[in-house]
Amino acid sequence: MTDEATLPLHEIFYCSMLSHSLPPQTVGQIVSRARTQNALHGITGLLVFDGMRFCQHLEGPADAVSALMERIEKDPRHVDVRVVHRAPLEVRRYSGFGMGLAECEGPDLMAGVHALTGEAALRHFLALVPSFDING
Repeated sequence: MTDEATLPLHEIFYCSMLSHSLPPQTVGQIVSRARTQNALHGITGLLVFDGMRFCQHLEGPADAVSALMERIEKDPRHVDVRVVHRAPLEVRRYSGFGMGLAECEGPDLMAGVHALTGEAALRHFLALVPSFDING
């Protein structure tokens, strides 16, 4: 069995919308379960939610992150799922916590991220991270 610390890291950054049939409080339930599952698979990251939009940056072993992304794409709680950036990663950005959650006020910040693609979207998101109140 390969030690997780020796596996190459991978990152995925995606944006999605909360299904219109669900209340925003659903996000707390999603994160509670995700924290446990992600820890088991060596996945760390940050989920930002603005009341209707998700932006999530995931990092961990390539197979685990890819499998998680496949589950998210099939999850009916998410709609309009769009993988914005996917790449190998040298060093974890979120080693201080497993799966952080930040809820931002108003749709403007995440709408700006949703409007971008590729590495530009990820850079914009990462520039916003210091302004978030992250619950880890």
